[in-house]
Amino acid sequence: MSRRGFLGLAVGAGTAVTVGAAGWSHLAGASTGQILASRGPLPEPFGVPLPVPPVARPVRSEGSADVYDVEQREGRVEILPGRKTTVWGYDGIFPGPTFAARSGRRTVLQVRNNLTVPTVTHLHGGVTPPESDGYPTDLLLPAVRCSTGQPRHTHNGMAAGHGGRMAFGCRSYVYPLPQRAATLWYHDHRMDFSAPQVWRGLAGFFLIGDEEEDQLPLPGGDRDIPLMLCDRSFDEDGSFRYPAHGHDAFPDGVLGDVQLVNGAPWPALEVSATRYRFRLLNASNARRYRLRLEAEGGRAGRFVQIGSDGGLLAAPRPHTTLDLAPGERFDVVIDFADHPIGSRITLRNTAGEGAMRDVMRFHVVRKERDDSRIPARLSASFEQLTPSSAMPVRVFDFRRTTTGDDDRQMWTINGRPFRTDAVLASPRLGSVERWRFSSDFHHPVHVHLAQFQVLARGGRPPAAADAGWKDTVDVRPYEVVEALVRFDGYKGRYMLHCHNLEHEDMAMMANFQVI
Repeated sequence: MSRRGFLGLAVGAGTAVTVGAAGWSHLAGASTGQILASRGPLPEPFGVPLPVPPVARPVRSEGSADVYDVEQREGRVEILPGRKTTVWGYDGIFPGPTFAARSGRRTVLQVRNNLTVPTVTHLHGGVTPPESDGYPTDLLLPAVRCSTGQPRHTHNGMAAGHGGRMAFGCRSYVYPLPQRAATLWYHDHRMDFSAPQVWRGLAGFFLIGDEEEDQLPLPGGDRDIPLMLCDRSFDEDGSFRYPAHGHDAFPDGVLGDVQLVNGAPWPALEVSATRYRFRLLNASNARRYRLRLEAEGGRAGRFVQIGSDGGLLAAPRPHTTLDLAPGERFDVVIDFADHPIGSRITLRNTAGEGAMRDVMRFHVVRKERDDSRIPARLSASFEQLTPSSAMPVRVFDFRRTTTGDDDRQMWTINGRPFRTDAVLASPRLGSVERWRFSSDFHHPVHVHLAQFQVLARGGRPPAAADAGWKDTVDVRPYEVVEALVRFDGYKGRYMLHCHNLEHEDMAMMANFQVI
């Protein structure tokens, strides 16, 4: 079934703000999207404290499973000082609550949809059965009659016939988590509407722990902080500003002009002169980051990377800059003992312009005892894949293509817009394949279920930030990235797509079937 055909089955598009039309950008190598300007005054940077999302508590534990109730609903929150913003949030907050799970222990999210639009929840980075993976046509429709703890699954026969499952009011997502400790996140994945629904707040952290990570002397407790980086635009009254659905005005991607970290604009964090672990997530629709730490006087700081999308690296890697494409995560340690008390260290985005070059600020305010350290070896269980001539090789070309009788331009994979009934690859469960991603633009490629290791970039060795197990990789303009992809976990239908959410909504997705 075509993406256009499915739109007739979707219920409710939600509200949108119309902005002036603009043509397709021809500067594919220069930008990842177009800026949507806010209306009204914006706050001065570093004037609000960094918030940390609350950790969700299970409503009950059943043997080897933890069960959570979470409600998708509107909430009124103060993002811009003195103004209220209506968000669509998990539990009505933005970011949503953080779920702290354990490797191998089943987590069940009982999600109730009390919004006015259908939703789909995807655990990004999860090794998840296909029925809980968040396939974009597996819709959770707004609530009818639904009792807490008793998810009602009513499937629409027509939608199910095209590969979609429909539930009314509430449903359960079951995550067995047969995977290593890692920083994951969850977000809306509804077909054609992921971009506006994530923009309005449907996203949060999902952290997995395990015994191997527990035994490491890394910073923990209040010094283990998730940082969700994203950009947004606002109207004069503080409401989110986003283009009317259709993306014709912003087909390259929507860039905001307010930098948020954990839902706060350009926040500040007071820290002690000790080591901190930060879980960096790029949750922007289209914005890429090149992060750099700058102390007063312009002195550069250092990130020590300890983890990637799929968990711990084998050994730590130092960086002076970090590139993050939408969907990517980096676990890093920053040692503030290198700076005297009173120092201010700014996290900057050197890929941004104007105020968007600033992200947040750290203020070193006290000394404390620090028993943490970064061991030379992080993970004894890390497996390094090696290529073999016997591996299947598949090619996926991410590109703008002219399609249809009306010569409409669309974002496509291998020249084809997304169809729910088309399958581009059928890898075998337990196998490793060599996948080649090519591009005409900045396309952060995300693969569901499978994790991979980057083998080459542009015919050269991987970049320093490509290390470790990944589920998302930034494929830059006119570049080929090769990856060794491992298909563990479950058989069934999954997908790969561009994680520029406007590109995803404009059909840059494809199915693969694990057999």
